[in-house]
Amino acid sequence: MIDRKSKNILAISGSLRSGSSNHHILKYLAGLIPENIDYSIYNDLALIPPFDPGSDTDTPPNSVSKLRQLLANVDAIVICTPEYAFGVPGQLKNMLDWLVSSSSLADKPVALITASSSGQYAHPSLLLTLGALSAKILDDANLLIPFIRSKMAADGSITDAETKDSLTRAFNTLLSSIAII
Repeated sequence: MIDRKSKNILAISGSLRSGSSNHHILKYLAGLIPENIDYSIYNDLALIPPFDPGSDTDTPPNSVSKLRQLLANVDAIVICTPEYAFGVPGQLKNMLDWLVSSSSLADKPVALITASSSGQYAHPSLLLTLGALSAKILDDANLLIPFIRSKMAADGSITDAETKDSLTRAFNTLLSSIAII
């Protein structure tokens, strides 16, 4: 059954570099979007200030307030991130810290894609953090893609058929969670 009502998916890259492998994956997923979906990539991660519990009040910093409002209006979220120094990229973790008190991710379906040289440490760490935020973690929409650069061309296109298939399956799981396919 296809729900004709438009749904919204927000894609977030854990990399601040616009030409990163993770941004290219999010752009690849944009090509899989059905007509009745609004899909946008969040590009303001660098604008989120360092988390300060003293500033997490009814009037948080403007960039945090905008992010929380954006998340309130989406039906699902895709996070695609690298692993830095065997951990979660600092700016992504910082953003998630700002979401603790707002319940912005509570019960929201989340697809987590960790695409990096390894990713074996960041991926489970992010799953723990998302669980603490009460996100609806979709097991079949979680994907760890090691050695991502060997699976992409210089222009960022994905050249590995197995990676394309895995991304499509994971994304279809997310779409199914919001009654799209």
